[in-house]
Amino acid sequence: MSASSPPPASPGAATRPPADWRLWLGLLRPGDWLTLGLGAAACAALFPLAWQGGRAEKAVVRSGGQVFAELDLQQHRTLEVPGPLGSTVITVEPGRARVAADPGPRQYCVRQGWLARPGEIAICAPNHVSLQIAGRTSAYDSLSY
Repeated sequence: MSASSPPPASPGAATRPPADWRLWLGLLRPGDWLTLGLGAAACAALFPLAWQGGRAEKAVVRSGGQVFAELDLQQHRTLEVPGPLGSTVITVEPGRARVAADPGPRQYCVRQGWLARPGEIAICAPNHVSLQIAGRTSAYDSLSY
């Protein structure tokens, strides 16, 4: 090696960020900080509004793809829904509902537990029964987004 050649670069040296972040922070002016702060505050304030569906008002029970019953979520009630495998039991308490029992083999809809927010749903696929919580406005979910 000759004395004038530069030392070999370490691997990844070109992709390394600058070591002194104070240099980058020094480039931001007070107006930039204000804009960043207001943007972050707006995102934090509006995020819950984008995902709420209002107040839960009723539980919609479907059997075989047809609406079997619409239950008010303000009163205690138990409903048996017939299906091809047997009866699915729906329990309603003020503000929430759940599938209490189902003849299906894996019990996924029973394990869903209490549903309380609009848009939540428990599907008992083997018995062709579903329970959905509805409100005045529907919430965004993975299907409607």
